[in-house]
Amino acid sequence: MPLSLSQDAEADALLDRDPLALLLGMLLDQQISMEHAFWAPSELAARLGVDRLDAAAIAQHDPDDLIAVFARPRALHRYPKSMAGRVQALCAAIVEHYDGDVTRIWSDVPDGSELYKRLVALPGFGPQKAKIFVALLGKQRGITPPGWREAAGDYGREGVFMSIADVVDAESLRKVREFKQAAKAAAKADKR
Repeated sequence: MPLSLSQDAEADALLDRDPLALLLGMLLDQQISMEHAFWAPSELAARLGVDRLDAAAIAQHDPDDLIAVFARPRALHRYPKSMAGRVQALCAAIVEHYDGDVTRIWSDVPDGSELYKRLVALPGFGPQKAKIFVALLGKQRGITPPGWREAAGDYGREGVFMSIADVVDAESLRKVREFKQAAKAAAKADKR
C-alpha cells in the first residue's frame, strides 16, 4: 500500500520511492505537524533540483545555503537553522557508517533490537523517535526483523493509533492526532 503520511500525493510518492526521504521526514517530525514533517523532504528535493535525495550530497552541501533552503517560504521546519544542521549531521552519519546507503541501516539487521540500536545512534534520533521509526518500517514498509514489535514498544502494537507509523489515510491521521492530544492533556494534568 502506498504511503499516505504527508497527505500530499507528490510528497508521499517521494517517501514511497526514497528511503532517505522517509528517514528525514521522521527526523523533522517534531514541533511541527506530522504532515508538514513528511511533506518537507519532497520540497527539499524540489529546492535542491533533484528527484531523489542523496545523503552524500546533503552532507557536503554548503551549510549556510542549506539553512537558506530550509528557511525559504514555506519553511521546511519551524526551526530551519537547527533542523538543516540536524539533517546535514544525519546525512553525514549515513555516509560515514553506511556508505551513504540509508537502507543499510535496516537491510542486514539480525533483529529488531539491533535495528533500534542503529536508529537511536543516529543524530537527531532519541529513544522514542527510534521506536516510532522501527514501527513505521514494520507496519508500512515490510521491514520486520525478528523482535521488531518488541523493539518498537507500544508503537509496534497492532490496532493502535499512536504515531505516524499508524497513519495510512486521513481518518487514521485524525485518530493519531486525537491520541497525541489526549496524551499531552494527560501529561499536563500530571504536572499539576
